Amino acid sequence: MLDRFSGSMITVAVAAAVAVVLGLMASSSLAAARQKTATPTTLVPGPSNAIGDRQVYSSIKDLMVSIVDPSADALWGAVGTVMDKEGIHELLPKTQEEWLDLRRAAIRIIEGGNLLMMPGREAAPVGTKSETPGVELEPAQIAVLIKKKRKEFNEFAKALQLLGLEALRASDAKNVDLLVDIGGRMENICEGCHKTFWYPSENPASIRN
Repeated sequence: MLDRFSGSMITVAVAAAVAVVLGLMASSSLAAARQKTATPTTLVPGPSNAIGDRQVYSSIKDLMVSIVDPSADALWGAVGTVMDKEGIHELLPKTQEEWLDLRRAAIRIIEGGNLLMMPGREAAPVGTKSETPGVELEPAQIAVLIKKKRKEFNEFAKALQLLGLEALRASDAKNVDLLVDIGGRMENICEGCHKTFWYPSENPASIRN
């Protein structure tokens, strides 16, 4: 009787061990399958956005908001003249770290120009609407204009890039006067691009497919 009981206990123990092993194998297989099928949830390239072995994830608007605009603001805000109730104050970088911040901003503008020129990039994230209808075109209209005038769009990006290179040299040389001049020219380039591609045309037919 004791032998039978012991044999039953051994059989149960072996069965339990096998079940644990099988469970671990199944869990490992499921985890591996999930790893293979996992994809980004927020940055997923569209099928037409592949360029060789590269993928375009962000839109032109994303680049402007995240890279170009903050970098341009850093250059514009670093030097200048401010007048308040206490008098007139000259703004300029005073520490090595502040000059390095300008250098970093210049590099972002240089490389931001490269990113803007990459084909396959949408004007704005899918589903985005103009925040000022009637003042600014809808993203789909902007995309049509950029497609029709791609060479002109790239020329604006290259001009911005060249100013970034000048700003890089000016920050290395700590040349305040040159940075002021660059800031004025950069504003003209940005406004020229916006007037060409973002603001409504006098001829609505020009932005149709």
